[in-house]
Amino acid sequence: MGASGASGAAISTLGRPLGSQTICATSAVAARIDEIQIDLGEGPCWEALRTRQPVMEPDLQRRGGAEWPGAREALRALDIAGIYAFPLFVGNVSVGSVDLYSHDSQRLSRGAVEDVAVLAAVVSRHLLRRAMDDVDSADEGLADGPYSRREMHQASGMVAAQLSVGVDDALLIIRGHAFSSGRSVGEVAVDVVARRLNFNH
Repeated sequence: MGASGASGAAISTLGRPLGSQTICATSAVAARIDEIQIDLGEGPCWEALRTRQPVMEPDLQRRGGAEWPGAREALRALDIAGIYAFPLFVGNVSVGSVDLYSHDSQRLSRGAVEDVAVLAAVVSRHLLRRAMDDVDSADEGLADGPYSRREMHQASGMVAAQLSVGVDDALLIIRGHAFSSGRSVGEVAVDVVARRLNFNH
């Protein structure tokens, strides 16, 4: 990842108004880091967006992540040492996060932090502009891509109808089932949409 010294990166949109999904990732590990955080609804990316400040954890295996214990344990299972999240926002509009990871424990240099912060500001504007351009052609958030979570949204609606609960509660039920069965939310959502899994039974 060039001068930053990171091993890989991912960019994701988080929450409203753009929906939660990975936009791009440099590796399968980067994509999995995003998937874990989006599935659990917690992690450094969410903390960065909430605080509007970078979250730096250079040695995740030995310390850190007390604010996101579930994500911390899942991320520790990956072959990564450091994780660094930078918020994406435009004015008062929350957009998402840029996550970097490294296989070695290391602190990002001040120059690298400044470079990524500049990149994050550019990406924030680009994603918001793209979402506004797509607003007439997409049901929610950004258009489908390789990391689309459309099945998750469909599954949430189906579970909400099955159990007569709100969509947010349905998503919690899906996340709980995924956690208890050791699967990803995406895998459970695919089974719900394919009607292989019904929470009414």
